[in-house]
Amino acid sequence: MTATLSRTSEPDPAAPVARGRLTRLLPALAAVCSGLLLYASFPPRPLWWLAPIAFAGLGLAVRGRRARAGFGLGFLAGLGYLVPLLSWTGVDVGPLPWLALATVEALFVGLTVTGVALVSRLPVWPLWAAGVWVAGEALRARFPFGGFPWGKAAFGQPEGIFLPLAALGGTPLLSFAVVLCGFGLADLARLPAVRRARTAAAGDTASAATDAAAPAPGDTPSHLRTGRRRIALAAALTVAPIAAGAAALPLVDTSAEDGTATVAVVQGNVPRLGLDFNAQRRAVLDYHVKETKRLAARVAAGDVPQPDLVLWPENSSDIDPYANPDAAQVIDEAARAIKAPISVGAVVTLKDGTPRNRQILWDPRTGPGAVYDKRQLQPFGEYMPYRSFFRIFSSDVDRAGSFVPGTKTAVFDMAGTGIGPVTCYEAAFDGVVRDQVRAGAQILSVPSNNATFGRSQMTYQQLAMDRVRAVEHGRAVMVPVTSGVSAVIRPDGSVARETKLFTPDSLVAEVPKRSSLTPATRLGSLPEWLLVAVGAAGLGWSLTRAFAARRRG
Repeated sequence: MTATLSRTSEPDPAAPVARGRLTRLLPALAAVCSGLLLYASFPPRPLWWLAPIAFAGLGLAVRGRRARAGFGLGFLAGLGYLVPLLSWTGVDVGPLPWLALATVEALFVGLTVTGVALVSRLPVWPLWAAGVWVAGEALRARFPFGGFPWGKAAFGQPEGIFLPLAALGGTPLLSFAVVLCGFGLADLARLPAVRRARTAAAGDTASAATDAAAPAPGDTPSHLRTGRRRIALAAALTVAPIAAGAAALPLVDTSAEDGTATVAVVQGNVPRLGLDFNAQRRAVLDYHVKETKRLAARVAAGDVPQPDLVLWPENSSDIDPYANPDAAQVIDEAARAIKAPISVGAVVTLKDGTPRNRQILWDPRTGPGAVYDKRQLQPFGEYMPYRSFFRIFSSDVDRAGSFVPGTKTAVFDMAGTGIGPVTCYEAAFDGVVRDQVRAGAQILSVPSNNATFGRSQMTYQQLAMDRVRAVEHGRAVMVPVTSGVSAVIRPDGSVARETKLFTPDSLVAEVPKRSSLTPATRLGSLPEWLLVAVGAAGLGWSLTRAFAARRRG
């Protein structure tokens, strides 16, 4: 019995090895989980508050790591975040394009988190790290192929305490606030852990377990004061973005500065889901004409008020009404029936043979007038970069269009109301939306066609962007979508009315017209560049310190 007890009490030599492996895996697991949490914070889930927790987890995993480890952990976090977030891109073309896009974007996240790791040894590191994150988003929004800003931290904040900051500094400041709060929380959580480790190393493990803030052996009053200052600073960095969001709330204004307009948003629906709905282009046009005439009948019956203007979605007439008199005739009929101008989303071919994704202002008396050609086209969808190269991997590249971007802003005068079209994908780009507001838009319209992506989360992610844009520029945002979700968004980002997916419907609402400019609209890209400069300053400081340390060594 004695011998048996002696053998069972001997330590297992494999245990330290297993613990070591687990310890090495924990940062990677934390990085993946932080990415998944960031994904979970995005609509359609109203869990915006998960985003700071996600960045806190990422900060804890990366803090103090070398650049190479930072890249690997950032790449894992990017995959955990972007693979599920962008799953809608594979709805009709399979997993290869979806996973390729998510992987490329995750590489950008990896590069960004490399910078976070480099600055994480600096004093006040959450500040520099948040600037580095904004710099990473700025790069991703511009490169390659014009950028892909989908998934900015700001776009997961269509409600909540941080949202008013969009009116102050746009989406860059909103992203910065969310990330700073999360990294500050990581620093705050880590400081007691450091003290517990120091206390345990001195042999006072019981005290460490019961009171993380208790003085460790050898602590001097100076050390204690320094520790308290660090905790206070970390707490301030965590709370400051929340306080700033509350302080910015007066910038969010829903008043009707220039009166109101009664706006109708028409959702005609499509014959079927997926890319092949384009094969029934005439049916899509007829559906929108039919729904507009049904709305006119409801107006005549007194069920809804007479609209001042009507907004149709992107691709509501994929038949060129300039070249096809029958298409122009039915649009004319719809405009005369509703007795209001219609903004029609059409695909047209210019005299030089180039196709354009165009919004046409269609007057019930004079027909087609002012136009807006989509300026920010979707690569691999509306046009195909390096088509011959990518054809090696998939013949689906030939399903992409060959559209040519527009070059000018345009604000439609619709019955005395300035409507600024921002066509679908353009809503993700700061400058495109800002240009339309600066050009005089009193109300923004985001005509979209999401039928390609079925019942995925894409339409809800885009709606969240539109809500952020409403607050950023202090404008009501109308969202006509071929198959839904169509919506009326107030200038404070709240949704006044919305439709269901793949259901013909129309929304009529009295909408405030506004002409004042928010600080974010006035400042333009300046806040973004200032925040990028914060990140660059942190990186410069970190590299200078590392170089000096090597020289001393």
